[in-house]
Amino acid sequence: MSITAPADWKSAPAPSDAEGWIARAAEVAAVLASDAAARDKAAATPYAEVRLLKEAGLVTLLGPVEHGGAGQDWPTAYRVVREVAKADGSIGQLLGYHYLWNWAARLVGTREQWEHVEAEAARNQWFFGGAVNPRDADVVVRDEGDTLTFTGRKTFSTGSKVSDVTVLEGVLEGTDDHVFAIVPSDSEGLTFHDDWDNIGQRLTESGGVTLDAVRVPWSAAAGYVDKRFQPRVYNTLNVPTIQLVFVNFYLGIAAGALETAAAYTRTKTRPWLHGGHERAVDEPYVIDVYGDLTAKLWAVEALADAVAAEGQKLHDDPDAVTETARGEFEVRVAAVKARATDVALEVTNGIFEVTGARATASAEGLDRFWRNVRTHTLHDPVAYKRREVGRHVLTGELPQPTWYS
Repeated sequence: MSITAPADWKSAPAPSDAEGWIARAAEVAAVLASDAAARDKAAATPYAEVRLLKEAGLVTLLGPVEHGGAGQDWPTAYRVVREVAKADGSIGQLLGYHYLWNWAARLVGTREQWEHVEAEAARNQWFFGGAVNPRDADVVVRDEGDTLTFTGRKTFSTGSKVSDVTVLEGVLEGTDDHVFAIVPSDSEGLTFHDDWDNIGQRLTESGGVTLDAVRVPWSAAAGYVDKRFQPRVYNTLNVPTIQLVFVNFYLGIAAGALETAAAYTRTKTRPWLHGGHERAVDEPYVIDVYGDLTAKLWAVEALADAVAAEGQKLHDDPDAVTETARGEFEVRVAAVKARATDVALEVTNGIFEVTGARATASAEGLDRFWRNVRTHTLHDPVAYKRREVGRHVLTGELPQPTWYS
């Protein structure tokens, strides 16, 4: 297995607009697609894949231009994630999470903090991981004068060993206050465990992590001034922002499944012996299934793009974000998350109806698309996303900001 970047990436100018960056992401996907099934089976740590993302310039897509970034917006980032995920859902997830954690300083931190982080990240091509799983208060943050220490364990830490820096999260001892901080991934006391062995998203390095008094200066505690957190409504936009990341790599995986299956049907699927057709592509039911699944996917993609554009308006003016605007955006995100989940599962399962029994061969790797979607869509129950939408429609209620809404 070899991952080699196209030679013209070094000689040609970097893309200058959204279309160019989406095209660059498609080039990355073409490289990844060449051995995606074999890499999924091997489940090796994706060092080469992350290096490819860096060489392509995708890692600094959202970074400031003056420090070497591309200066692109979130709708473009979502489309880039979708393109990469067509070939490899794991790498699409890694890239999408990276974008969120790179942006976390802006979401939570002070202007001085996020300007520093974004400049350093762009200049050094930092790849971000995150030890942030706030469902349990499993990491204690202790105030030790000029510094803080993070101690505990997180069950999931996506990006772990392939990251340059890691976002930590814990609860300040004696309070209910959460603290976020960015540390080098090789920090003393930070130990990543090789215990990610799930049926899907096998290359995301999402195993557990132990924190043993990882030391951070108070100045690195995002959003804290004189040891007191400075709250903004914009702080709570982290959830809908990353939920849209989920949406887009689900849609990318589904699109990749359809493209791969269609190629298989054109070249390998045999027509049914009682159907009266010489080619599988002429079978009426095969045509109907591809048409049905494609129409459903296109509809959700259009909704995802519309919701991403709505969210960008909030990112454009963070200090003006109101609780109402945030809540209405979360409802829209919940709606597209619910539809993307259902359609991605339907597509990745339905392709087997039109590829045939031989398509289940391990060498074809068609099962990876379903395994990837099935694994990550369990992140949080989709029924609760539909509930957010239903309650808003019936009563006008807006979701209260939580770690999942």
